[in-house]
Amino acid sequence: MKLLFFCPRWGQELTPWNIFLKNAKDAGYDGIEASLPTEESEKDEILKGLRNFDLQFIGQHWETVNPMFDEHYLELEMRLRSLVAAKPLFINTQTGKDYYTFEENKQLIDLAKTITQETGIPIVHETHRGKFSFAAHITKTYLQNIDDLKITLDISHWFNTAETYLHDQVEAVELAISRTEHIHSRVGFIEGPQITDPRAPEWNEVLQRHLECWDKVIKLQQENNRDFFTITSEFGAPPYMPLLPYTKQPIVDQWEVNVYMMNLLRERYKEGY
Repeated sequence: MKLLFFCPRWGQELTPWNIFLKNAKDAGYDGIEASLPTEESEKDEILKGLRNFDLQFIGQHWETVNPMFDEHYLELEMRLRSLVAAKPLFINTQTGKDYYTFEENKQLIDLAKTITQETGIPIVHETHRGKFSFAAHITKTYLQNIDDLKITLDISHWFNTAETYLHDQVEAVELAISRTEHIHSRVGFIEGPQITDPRAPEWNEVLQRHLECWDKVIKLQQENNRDFFTITSEFGAPPYMPLLPYTKQPIVDQWEVNVYMMNLLRERYKEGY
C-alpha cells in the first residue's frame, strides 16, 4: 500500500499559491489539503497550479458555521458542490454542530452522501471539536447508526475533549479506526489540541499514544489491500501554535514541524506495518 502525504494550506494563507505549491512539492508532499475560493477564476488558477506542480488535491471544508440549521444546510450544500466541481481526490469536511440533534446532523451527513452519489467524489467527516464528531462516545453513536459513515481521524481533538487518552473508551476508538479513510497527524494532549513540538522529548509519551492509533489504522488498511492511503500532517498555525508572551512569536516553525511529521510517518511505514 502506498502512503500519500498532503500539505495543509492552513497557516500558509499569506504565501502566494504558486510559492506554496512549489514549497510543498520541494518538501516531498504528494499533494495539498485546502479549501478553495468560490470565485471561479481564482479557483481555476489554483487548480492550474496543482496540475503544473503535479500535486494531488484533497478538498477541505470548514467554513460553514451558521448556527441556524436551515441556513447551515444550504451553505454546506453550496460549499460542498463548489469543492466537488474541482474534482478533488476526496473532500474532508468538518460537519454539523455539537449542539445540533442527531437527526439534524444526520441530515447534513445524508446531504454529503447524496452529493457523493451524484458526483462520484467521496466525502469524509473529520473528527473535530464543535462538530457532530466532537467526542469519541458521541461519534460512536453516529457510526453505529450510519453504516456507511466514513471519517477523517484527528484523534487529538478527542484526547483533548475527554481529558484522557481514551483508555476507557476502547470500543469507540476501535470502531472509529475501522471507519477511518484519512488521517490528520496532529498531536494533541489532554489539556489542548496541539502540543508545542513533537520533536521534544517531553512530548514523546503523548506522541506514542497517537502513533498507537495511527499504527492500527495503517495495519487495517493494509489488511484490506488498499492501493493507497492518505495522511495530512496538520500541525496548525496560531492560536493552535502557542505564542511567546508579549512578542507573539511562534514557539516553533509550523512548516518545519509538519515536514517532520510527514518524514516521521513515511519512515515508520515505508516497509509496511
